[in-house]
Order: sequence, then C-alpha cells, then structure tokens
Amino acid sequence: MVHSRLPHVVTISPEEPVADPRTPTASRPWVLPAVVVAVLTLVLLVAVVWSSDGDAPAAPGAGPGTTATAPEDADPGDAPTDVQGPAEVDTAAVERRDPDDPLTDGPVDAPVVLVVFSDYQCPFCAQWSQETLPEMREHAAAGDLRIEYRDVNVFGEASERAARASYAAALQDEFWAYHEGLYPEGETRSEDELSEEALTDLAAELGLDVEQFTRDLGSAGTADAVAANEQLGLDLGAYSTPAFLIGGRPIVGAQPTQVFRDAFDTALAASRG
Repeated sequence: MVHSRLPHVVTISPEEPVADPRTPTASRPWVLPAVVVAVLTLVLLVAVVWSSDGDAPAAPGAGPGTTATAPEDADPGDAPTDVQGPAEVDTAAVERRDPDDPLTDGPVDAPVVLVVFSDYQCPFCAQWSQETLPEMREHAAAGDLRIEYRDVNVFGEASERAARASYAAALQDEFWAYHEGLYPEGETRSEDELSEEALTDLAAELGLDVEQFTRDLGSAGTADAVAANEQLGLDLGAYSTPAFLIGGRPIVGAQPTQVFRDAFDTALAASRG
C-alpha cells in the first residue's frame, strides 16, 4: 500500500543509525512527493536516517497478513554491537512523557526514554519483544528507563485493529499482558487471529472486562489515539518496523540485545553528565 502523506522534515546530523542490511525490516512502499526532492538538497529526512543504506532486503515473506519469522540462519553476531552516532533529533516532539499514556512502562521522569515504533504483524517486532523487551522493562522497573509504544500499522487493517485492541486492553491497565498475547512465543498471529472476535477472545482469556473492552475497541477515542501514534511514526519517516529512538538516537531493526544495552548505557551516562 502506498502512503501519500508528506513526511515531516527535521534536521539531524548525517550520521547513520544502527542498522544492518542482514537484519531485514518489514516495510511498506511509499511515494516521495516532488516537493521533497528539492528539500533533500538542504536537509536530511528522518526517513533516510531510519533506512540503513536503502538496500536492505525485505523480510522473507513479509507483507500484509503474513506470519513470517526471522531467518533461522541469521547470525546476530554479524550485526553491529555499537551505536553509531551521534544522530540527534528533536526528542521533545517524540518523547511525550505523558502520565496518562497507557502504552508505557517506567516513570515519566526517567532519565532515558525508549520510543518503539512497531506493528503487530511484523515478525521482527515479535522477535524483539521476546528477546530484548524484557531486559528493557527491567530498566523501566528500576526507574532508569521509560518505554513508549507507538504502533505504525504498516501492514494494514489487521495491524490497526490489533493496535486498537492493545489500546483497549491498556485502558484496563493490561497493555503488557495483551501485548505479549499478540506475540505468542515471539511469533506473530495470523490475520485470522487478529479478527475482532479473536481479539475479544484474547481479552477474555486474560481476564479483562470484555464488555468494557468491546466498547473501547470500537470507540472513537481509541481510534484517534491509535491514528495519532501511527501519524507520529510516519511523520518521522518510520516506514519500516521495528524502529526505535533511545535517548534520542535512532536504531533500525531487531538488532541484538547488546546494541540496546550499549545505547541505554550511553544515554544513561549522558543524562548523569
């Protein structure tokens, strides 16, 4: 699906974010408006920063409705283990630090913020959630990290429906349990398993108030919140998932956990002067 919205333009340093062409990301094609071509001579688009060298292969079998998994022969040791930088963006527009945001973990005033741009049909998002998210949540529990989830729904309608369902669960303070349920054993669900009926069944399995969940799933407020999160990602050029900002520095793809450890340690040290 081609998305015609104009990406938001920001100025950043020309350094590349961490991204390895051997770590594919799920992406959706898009058309670059002619006006942006002229702008490119003066500034860098964040869309360029998110995208490695621009020639990373697509995830095998990745696309709307697929449940592809990461290649079994992929060698995490081949991926970079250091954060390349610095690469700076205006974090004030991205790190909301909203105490009423239900898609978060960690204190509002944590010294480091990790913003996650994800999709519930993205196999590499599922992989990252299983392999790296638990360790990041330990930092959140310690008060050193705030995690903010933003679903960009690059795979389409089923992804958007799953994002609304996770938000509805979050309104009952069950976002993380529901999030884990959407990625069973670090895998994505099939598109059929992301139907409204299946999503409601998952809510029941987790002990949520199904009546409230159903209302919130179909509410305008939930739809607006999901759309705002998606737009934030698209405005930043996060047309591939997963993508991250940690301490204001971009990381692209389901990189090894060590990459996120290093990025977190660097950001935490910087926050302490």
